[in-house]
This record gives sequence, C-alpha cells and structure tokens, in this order.
Amino acid sequence: MDFLPSAVLISIIPGANQLLGLSNAIRCGASWALVGILARLAAFTLLIGIVVLGLGAVLAQSPGVLTVIKWSGMAYLVWIGMAALRSRPEAASVVEDEEGRTGRWRIPRQEFMVAITNPKALLLFAALLPQFTSGGRDAELHIAVLGLAYMGVEAVIGGLYVGAGRILRWRLRSYKGSIARRVDQISGICILALAGALALSSV
Repeated sequence: MDFLPSAVLISIIPGANQLLGLSNAIRCGASWALVGILARLAAFTLLIGIVVLGLGAVLAQSPGVLTVIKWSGMAYLVWIGMAALRSRPEAASVVEDEEGRTGRWRIPRQEFMVAITNPKALLLFAALLPQFTSGGRDAELHIAVLGLAYMGVEAVIGGLYVGAGRILRWRLRSYKGSIARRVDQISGICILALAGALALSSV
C-alpha cells in the first residue's frame, strides 16, 4: 500500500485531536482551532523526531514507558471530557463572548498534550514510517521526509474538521447556550469514550 493513501486513511479517522479541532472551531472559531492544529503538529514533530533518532523502536519495546504514557493520556482525556460535560451554558455559547484570548490559549495546550500523551501515535509512527523506507544509510532521512508528508496530510485533514466546525458555528450562531452546551456534551462523551478505549487497549 502506498504511503499517501495510508496516511490519509489514518488521519481521517476521528480521534481525540480531530474531535478537539471540530469542537474548538464551533466554540471559539476557526482561527483558534487552527492554532490548536499547529500545536498538534508540534507534538507530532517531536514524536517523529524520536523515531528518526531510532528511539521509537526502543520505546515501543518498553512496556513500562508505554504504560505511563497510556495512563497519562487517558487521564488527560478524562479531564478534558469531564470539563466539556460540566461547562456552563453561558460559557458554551457559540456567539462571540467576553472569554478573551487568555482563556483560548488552552486550545493549543490541549491539542499538544493530547497528541504527545497518545502512545498509539508514537507506535503508529514507529511502525508505519519505516515500512516505506528502503533501509540503508539514508533511512533516517527517508523517515523524516515521510514524517513531514504525514504532517502535511494531518494539517489538511485537520483543516477539513475545522472547516466543518466553522460551518456548524455559523449555523448555530443565532442560538444561545442550550444548543452549544449540547455540542459540548456530545464532544465530552466522545472524548470520554476515546479515553475508555485507550484504557482498555493493550498498549
């Protein structure tokens, strides 16, 4: 299987980061959701760098390290999901509010933390990228190039999720907290479900 179709298929599946991008676009607008995607890509850059340095395979064979990452990621997803479920109606309004820029900096922070504490992302890069290299002395360079290509795909797919959120935000702009809170509740439930799936996984 070619790398590009594989990357598109993996990226388009709704995971925690993609759901965050969608939810952030609905709540705070496309601009801040795109800032969140940049933070996600920064986390992926670190993970791909680990693979390029040859540490990905080492960590993949270290159950203790993966377990710590797994439960840290699960706990963070639970925290985000519960925060969404507990959000106040007025705080969930999709209409421009007085929240301010300071509070919205949580968006890139959440995106980065969700990506960096996802053991499946590290295992994905460690298992996927080397498959499409020919080995030899330039293997690390090939992995780095493929990593950049994957991040390009992730940026495009993430942008599509943000675009969908922007459309929903526009359609819901005349509603107050009731509809917007429902959006928060749905995203919170989905994120908690992903946390449960991570907890039950064999990683």
